[in-house]
Amino acid sequence: MKTLIIRNTLILLFMVFSSTVLMAQETSLLGGFARINITPDKRVTLSGYANRKDLSTGIHDSLSARVAAFQSKSDKIILVSTDVIGFYSGTDEIIRDAILKQFNLQPQQLFLAAIHTHAGPSIILDKKRGHANNVEYTQTLQQKLITAIGQALDNLQPISVGAGNGSSPVGVNRREVYYDEAGNPRLWIGRNPDGVHDKQVSVLKITAHDDKLLAVLWEYATHSTSLGWENYTISGDVHGLAEQFIERYLGAGVFAPGFAGASGDIDPWYRVLPGFETKNGWVPEPVLLGTMLGEEVVHVLRKIEATSPSGPIRSIYKTIELPGKPGGEIKTTMDHPKVPLNITVGRLGDVAFVGLGAEVLSDIGLAIKAASPFKHTFIITHCNGTADYIAPQHLYVEGGYEVESSPFASTAADMLAKEVVQLLHKL
Repeated sequence: MKTLIIRNTLILLFMVFSSTVLMAQETSLLGGFARINITPDKRVTLSGYANRKDLSTGIHDSLSARVAAFQSKSDKIILVSTDVIGFYSGTDEIIRDAILKQFNLQPQQLFLAAIHTHAGPSIILDKKRGHANNVEYTQTLQQKLITAIGQALDNLQPISVGAGNGSSPVGVNRREVYYDEAGNPRLWIGRNPDGVHDKQVSVLKITAHDDKLLAVLWEYATHSTSLGWENYTISGDVHGLAEQFIERYLGAGVFAPGFAGASGDIDPWYRVLPGFETKNGWVPEPVLLGTMLGEEVVHVLRKIEATSPSGPIRSIYKTIELPGKPGGEIKTTMDHPKVPLNITVGRLGDVAFVGLGAEVLSDIGLAIKAASPFKHTFIITHCNGTADYIAPQHLYVEGGYEVESSPFASTAADMLAKEVVQLLHKL
């Protein structure tokens, strides 16, 4: 009888222990990270400036795709930062579909984003519209993204996370007022230090359970356009150079995927330069700005204490229809077709990610952050789509490049911001 009691007690203890271990595994946050080189091995056409027609002439710094995969229980989200301008001309749907199919993912689980460098290859699969080298590059890029995501998922391990914010003057509002010969005010793309700009540097720190630093995700709102149309040298520009600086400084084993925040009206302080000047010890402006941004990420990182998240992983993907207008115009008409825009929102504990498939201006990103129910909200533009510029309503009085080239009517921005905030509350 005594033996039976002891045996039953041991069985009960084993069941309790096994259940506890299983619960710990189910509630544990897992993370996996990967990086893959996506630098072209052939000369390609570069993206971002319509008047630049020739092929690239050299490589200043390597381009990469960086993947951060997070999983808790059966839920997961995968964030991909790619050192290209964006996935235009339908390439976003083709590449996303291939990734979703390969890993049996739901649309809301994937954030496929670009840092918006204007010194990277044009992404295109249409042989009639793109150079053969670029078509080949894009096909190879798709497979490399699949490879990197697979590596990240294969490397999942228990992690702790923490978030913090800093500030950087690297970007500046570019909607500058000038006066024509008759004294009339005009807008052009220049430098407007007094204009609206989200200077926040958002940083997510990820460590293993032994406190080893694994990855640093970060977001900052600026175009990566310190290099202009006269430049034919491949580079990640501001965001890409910042990623590279952070990884060199922190060590080869650390991953530092960066994302472009709401920066449709934001350019680097030094913009559209013809190349990398080094004469007489001059520090090239793209390197200077990328290093300065990277150092702020590291400064913020040092103050973050990584802890286990206080909530689950969840995500939502939704395509909304927004009022449209003709390109090159400011006004719209009642019968003008609506324009689709993809929204992806996700949460990782008390951290939210907002992926917007458009080039969103600063006011919109600031409004979303201010109304977000989460302690930390990362705005990720050029994500899961490329619907071009979307500007706040009050700027339609001023006009300017971002407004006139936008396919969206003046009421679209408010509708977008409200939709995003509602989705965040659903998380």
